[in-house]
Amino acid sequence: MTTIAIVQENNLANSKTYRAVAGAKASVGATPGEALDALANLLDEDDSGTLVIVQHLSPDAFFTAEEQERLGELMSRWRMARDTNTTDSPDEQIELESLVEREVKAARQRASVALAELDK
Repeated sequence: MTTIAIVQENNLANSKTYRAVAGAKASVGATPGEALDALANLLDEDDSGTLVIVQHLSPDAFFTAEEQERLGELMSRWRMARDTNTTDSPDEQIELESLVEREVKAARQRASVALAELDK
């Protein structure tokens, strides 16, 4: 089963965008549906049986407020580096990738809890 996490992001202009992530594939859209549609175009036809989790960036036991704040800081730096054709420090890039992986893991954990609740 393919798991897709959709998270809300705040960009530098204080407008909201949404990022859909499935494994190493990701897309961005102005709405959760737009991000999901863009990601669906990147997935293989074999990726049937998809579970979609939408996260509205509320801190929880799976991904804390501190982790969210640090992820936001690192994403802002990454965007600035991208927009100026420079690169982040290797340590910051590793930390950013680690936080993204933890947020995806947190989305999976939330999904497991939600599925367990459905089974009750």
